[in-house]
Amino acid sequence: MEQQAILAIGIFSLTYGMIITEKIHRTIVAMIGGVLMVVLGVVDQGSALHHIDFNTLGLLIGMMIIVSITAETGLFTYIALLAAKKAKGDPVRILISLVLLTAIGSAFLDNVTTVLLMVPVTFSITRQLRVNPVPYLITQILASNIGGTATLIGDPPNIMIGSAVKELTFMAFITNLAPVVVIIMAVTIPIFVIIFRKHIQTTPELKMSMMQIDEKKVITDRKLLTKSLSILALTIIGFFLHQLLHLESATVALAGAFLLLLLTEEHSMEKAFNKVEWSTIFFFVGLFILVSGLVETGVISKLAAGAVELTGGNPIATSMLILWLSAIASAFLDNIPFVATMIPMIQEMGSMGVENLEPLWWSLALGACLGGNGTLIGASANLIVAGMAAKEGHPIKFIAFMKYGFPIMLVSVGLANIYMYVRYFM
Repeated sequence: MEQQAILAIGIFSLTYGMIITEKIHRTIVAMIGGVLMVVLGVVDQGSALHHIDFNTLGLLIGMMIIVSITAETGLFTYIALLAAKKAKGDPVRILISLVLLTAIGSAFLDNVTTVLLMVPVTFSITRQLRVNPVPYLITQILASNIGGTATLIGDPPNIMIGSAVKELTFMAFITNLAPVVVIIMAVTIPIFVIIFRKHIQTTPELKMSMMQIDEKKVITDRKLLTKSLSILALTIIGFFLHQLLHLESATVALAGAFLLLLLTEEHSMEKAFNKVEWSTIFFFVGLFILVSGLVETGVISKLAAGAVELTGGNPIATSMLILWLSAIASAFLDNIPFVATMIPMIQEMGSMGVENLEPLWWSLALGACLGGNGTLIGASANLIVAGMAAKEGHPIKFIAFMKYGFPIMLVSVGLANIYMYVRYFM
């Protein structure tokens, strides 16, 4: 192996190791790793910039702006409180309601944004009922990663895959992944109830106090709400039609974001820009440059050749290998850098005798998104909820989460395995 390839592997491995330890913020580590790739001559600046997926970045920024403005209206708090009242203040029914809201929200807003909105509401409800919030938070983490699997914009790995493979449209993600997500949710919700129902009991008096809350009072700006919902609806319609309109999904999201900013007061722009998770955006930038070093030095093509040789190019074996490898790896590593590495590898397989790559992309999406439930560091949403819980005095421990998350992950991936085989290979 030539010297530049060895250097690329060294920088990538060191950066990845530092990301896992979490001793330094992962964005700083990823950006330093990316800069080292350029400074040490592994990849030139032009090639590094070429490998940055601006469609992924644009889509994330656009949706973050739309959701941050919509959140100011109190809409998401209203929906959660309404769901709690519909559940008659019963803690188990509320758990199911919040799980379903989180899964649906994660599909159409993205899982990171959804948990940022849901966690404060969850603490408000659990304080009112005087029940332990941790079961609610754990189930919401699991639901966010499962629900986010269903659409192009639901989970960062899907955004990355959709940006890399233009044929995989917004509708393609829904038609191929939403059915198995519905199946997984139908299986896992009863499991959540069985596991946690004894831990979330309350009194009839506290249930009654929940029913007396006027959820309409949390809507703070009805005029802004109308504008936000109109633009959000137009944006989602745009995602469905983006291929017919010959527009990238990032163009749709950014058009929606800046149209909403145009319709709101000027000060909203500063507030919206402050709500964009710039650390996540730059984390992506650093990762794209890191992976570009592996691509340009031929490391990725060698890995792809090894995978094809291992499975003999058999489409079923290759698909299942990617599904389970993605799931297990994503449980112990953040799924974003893993998917950034896998995308060029699968693309390389196309030139090595694997004719139909589409099932491989769905295997990667299912494995990476569902595998994120395996441990507390498996996905960004997990870490965000854990951080917010710790601030409220309810820390979620690594082993405590894994006790619930890893078995749910295995069940989910097992169902995905059966689904993949039945749908694409029978």
